[in-house]
Amino acid sequence: MREIARRQDVESIAEWLLGEAKRSPDVEGADVFYVAGVGSSLSLRDGAIEEDSSGLSCGIGLRSLLSDGRQGVAFVNGLDRRMMDSLAEWSVHNARTSVADPHVGLSDLLDRGDAPNLDVEDEAVYALTREDRLREAHQLHSMVAGKDPRIVSVRSAFWHDGWGESFYANTNGSRLWHRGTGVGCGVTLVMQDGEDMEMGGSGEELRFLEDLRSETVAALAVEHTARTLGGRPVPTGKYTLVLSREVTAALLDELGELFLASNVQKGRSLLKGKMGLTIAPPCFSIVDDGRLPRQLGTAPFDGEGVPTGRTLLLDRGCVAAFLYDLRSARIDGVRSTGNGTRGISSVPDVGATNLFLLPGTASLESLLRDARQGLYVTELLGLHTVDTVSGEFSLGAKGVVIREGSLSEPFAGVTMAGNLLEFLERIVAVGEDLKFFGSTGACSLVVRDVSVAGS
Repeated sequence: MREIARRQDVESIAEWLLGEAKRSPDVEGADVFYVAGVGSSLSLRDGAIEEDSSGLSCGIGLRSLLSDGRQGVAFVNGLDRRMMDSLAEWSVHNARTSVADPHVGLSDLLDRGDAPNLDVEDEAVYALTREDRLREAHQLHSMVAGKDPRIVSVRSAFWHDGWGESFYANTNGSRLWHRGTGVGCGVTLVMQDGEDMEMGGSGEELRFLEDLRSETVAALAVEHTARTLGGRPVPTGKYTLVLSREVTAALLDELGELFLASNVQKGRSLLKGKMGLTIAPPCFSIVDDGRLPRQLGTAPFDGEGVPTGRTLLLDRGCVAAFLYDLRSARIDGVRSTGNGTRGISSVPDVGATNLFLLPGTASLESLLRDARQGLYVTELLGLHTVDTVSGEFSLGAKGVVIREGSLSEPFAGVTMAGNLLEFLERIVAVGEDLKFFGSTGACSLVVRDVSVAGS
């Protein structure tokens, strides 16, 4: 299924809604945001089907803006015109009851037809059947179940795929469509050795079917779980940490929140007042790029109809830029970076697109070798508790001890406490092994002299 509603019908409804909103004399502008998609999922638990579902979604939202910046949103799920008879009325009503904001407004950038081919739609995804999903899930289960005799359960072998599209229109003349596909798989397993038990797994989510390697996902799930099985606390002290790409990606997700202009302006980011200051070593640079081909966070425009682009946030350790939507950009007197995000029921806010580290030149093997003694961290627990204002954190960790530059026995049950800015200052190397986990791209990372509380 490639179409929930014909594009000409969606465009016609959008024009009608914009016209209905503008009939109110106090409405200065309005925009419409439409989203639709189809998704299918199939998962096995120890080889038996646990979930087998397919579904579609479709909805449209109307935002009305008054001359003083008050804004209101109303939405419906579906495209039945009878359901939308009162949409403009409710949108205007909600705007009238909101708070005035002189920085709220619409984009006046029109589609000029010059957007590059972002390569985010795979024809092969549309052809997938239930039999394909079932076969792939069973193959995942089989590849894991027989991989190691210590595996006592394959809790989940799952497959999902689908597509989505969106349409944005406003009273300034913007009319923009975007469409993309997605496919993913993953495994969660339980491994036991005597009294020691460990749960772990691996997964992958991509735009294109041909890029998905289920055998690699299965192998990594077993490898990652086996590495930390039977981990014990290490002695309390200061250690050199080598962070796995998965851990770095999770850390980068938290760091990304610090660069959202709305958080900075509200005092919710420790980067407030630090533009132009160096907070990390020259090897550490962060980029947000909404136009990377074949990536999950890629789109030609954002939720406000502003073209997406590339923003260098941290330039060789120096705070170089923040991410903006239209409102936050007007507050700071700058241009939007094309990072406005929204749903059909919400007003825009700021969000990252494809957030990633610029890779270094060293392989993981050389990073471990250079570290000689330390901890290879494969999981950090509690990253969501990091205080984004003070930078204070206390995190659990597990992974593998590094001895003489090689991976040795597993460790677990340790904690790290400190300050995020001090942690960034202690970074000494970034690996060459850039990999995207969803829309976040990360490399292996080396951090020296980190205090670890263990046995």
